[in-house]
Amino acid sequence: MTAARRIVAVAWSGGRDSSALLLATLRVAADCGIEVVALHVHHGLSPHADAWLAHCAAQCARWQRRGLPMRLRCERIVSRPGRGDSIEAWARRQRYDALRRLALEEGASIVLLGHHRRDQAETLLLQALRGAGVAGLAGMPREVERDGITWARPWLRTPREAIEAYVRRHRLRHVDDDSNDDPRYARNRLRREVWPALTAAFPHAEATLADSATRAHEAARVAADLAAVDLAAVGTDDGALALGRLAELAPHRRSNLLRHWLRAHLGQAPAATLLDRLAAELDPRGTQRWQLQGAELRSHRGKLATVPATVQGGSAHRREERLQLRRAGRVGLPGWGGTLVVRRVRSGGVPLAWLAQLELRPRTGGERFQAGIGRPPRGLKKQYQAAGIPQWQRDGPLLYSGGQLVFVPGLGIDARVVGLEGQALVQIEWRPAPPGAPG
Repeated sequence: MTAARRIVAVAWSGGRDSSALLLATLRVAADCGIEVVALHVHHGLSPHADAWLAHCAAQCARWQRRGLPMRLRCERIVSRPGRGDSIEAWARRQRYDALRRLALEEGASIVLLGHHRRDQAETLLLQALRGAGVAGLAGMPREVERDGITWARPWLRTPREAIEAYVRRHRLRHVDDDSNDDPRYARNRLRREVWPALTAAFPHAEATLADSATRAHEAARVAADLAAVDLAAVGTDDGALALGRLAELAPHRRSNLLRHWLRAHLGQAPAATLLDRLAAELDPRGTQRWQLQGAELRSHRGKLATVPATVQGGSAHRREERLQLRRAGRVGLPGWGGTLVVRRVRSGGVPLAWLAQLELRPRTGGERFQAGIGRPPRGLKKQYQAAGIPQWQRDGPLLYSGGQLVFVPGLGIDARVVGLEGQALVQIEWRPAPPGAPG
């Protein structure tokens, strides 16, 4: 049996730090039977980007001739930052997405990053200046698993001076990114204008700030563990929070739970101003809404839930009007902001033949739905109220076949179209897209 290949990926810009990390990895890998894949991301933002790629290709060829076990992979980013985007944030997202794709294509489950101790100290300072909480002050993790890849920073506790000495000792060629001198970027201003004065007054600033980040990381993990305990008591089966039980928590634990719960649902940390508003405005007895970017936060019947922002006529996608369903599966409807899930059932479903030619309509008023066999058809508003369906779960398309109402989001299949056992029957479910998901 052939032994499984052991592959390590290294993010390589061609700069000093990543070049030193790559060489150090290659020297170890050569004795351990490990293959090394150097991953280079060509952003196209600098006029020198082609030259940097050429440098990496030439250096890779030299190391291969010396027998070092490596190969080079590159991905060119063809998109560009949108209007209003932070170039730094956009480039970072593109870089990590590309690194992940390349690593998975190569069969590498770990990517090494060249951040060092000064990078960590700078990150803590920048986060503090942005008003970050304990999670932000934790800086960069030494190792984290995300999206199927382990991201590791083996030199996160290594001083920059040690890396510079390594580069000199091995006469390592590297490129210099001219954007590191651009004062438009906050980290560059910190390095050029603040860091020299800080270390002149406090020579051990780099080490002590990096240590503070380590302690903040430990505190952030404690806060996450506490949030998990409180979520088990306050969370509901549908992913919402029970407001009555939430109110029983001490204010600091309530704020901590809301922060972690919102981050999990929204994909990013909530603004401190939102948490302040929730502390002052949440009322378990009423129906309330808070607008978020790409989503809404709503309370209804004693629950707090995140939901996608309502799709309006100005959506980037036109609402679909007709649909053919011939088999079970998922059908994305970006114009309506969600997905239809169709699954086979033995009873209680609609015959698949009813779904061959569907019309998709919004609610206009006057629609009548029969909730069960033998029950009288009633208006949708009354049916929703009786079932306790909140307003934001009623926004999907109504499905019609031959003029007959077949399916209503939140209520299900109209009883008038339920088929007999032995027929090819299906159930339908409407799932709104999660907040922030692309349409």
